[in-house]
Amino acid sequence: MHSVLPPTKRERRKEARPGELLEAALALFVEKGFAATRVEEVAARAGVSKGTLFLYFPSKEELFKAVVRETLSGRFGEWNQELAVFPGNSTELLQYTMRSWWERIGMTAASGITKLVMSEAGTFPEIASFYQHEVIDPGKELLKRVLQRGIDRGEFRAMDLDTAVYSLIAPMIFLLMWKHSMAPCCPPSDRLDPVAFLETQVDLLLGGMLVRPQNNPDKTFP
Repeated sequence: MHSVLPPTKRERRKEARPGELLEAALALFVEKGFAATRVEEVAARAGVSKGTLFLYFPSKEELFKAVVRETLSGRFGEWNQELAVFPGNSTELLQYTMRSWWERIGMTAASGITKLVMSEAGTFPEIASFYQHEVIDPGKELLKRVLQRGIDRGEFRAMDLDTAVYSLIAPMIFLLMWKHSMAPCCPPSDRLDPVAFLETQVDLLLGGMLVRPQNNPDKTFP
C-alpha cells in the first residue's frame, strides 16, 4: 500500500493563491476604487506575478466579481438558512438580521464595496448591474421574507413590501457611507455607535410595522 504524501509547501501555496488574491484585491478596491486599481498592484500585494493572477481571474472585472461573491453574495445562503429555523418572534428576527449584517459585513473590509459601486456605477454600468443581481436583489428578497414572516404571524401589519424594504436598507447604506467617508474625520464626541444606531432604527421602524390595537386602529404611535 502506498502512503499518501502530504502536500508540499509549493502545493499548499498554490491552493492558497486564489484566497490571497481575493484578499489583496478587496483591500485595493476599497482603498483606491475599481478604476484606479491595477491588476499589477493586486498581484504584487499577493506576492505573485500578473500572469499568475490571470491564471485564476481572466480580467479585473472577473476578479471584482469573485471578490463580491466571496465576501457579500455568498452570505445569503447562510442567512436564508438561519431565517428558516429562527425560533424567536419577528421583532427579534429583524433585530438579529440587522445586527448580524453589521457583524458579518458592515464591520469588515467588504463594507467598502457598496461605496465603490455607488461611486463608480455611472462609469462601469456592468459592475453596477452585477452588484444589483448578486447583492441588492437577494438582500431585498431576504428582508422581504423577514417582513412577510411578521405579517403572516400577525406580528406586523400589512404593508407594501416592495417599498417597505427600503426603510431597512436605508440605515445600512447610511452606515456604510458614513464609515468610509466621514467616520475617520469625526472627533471622538461625534463618533457613531453602529450597533446602537441600528437598534434605534429598528425600534423606530417597528413603531410603524407592529399590529395596532383593534380598539383604536387609527391611532398613530407617538
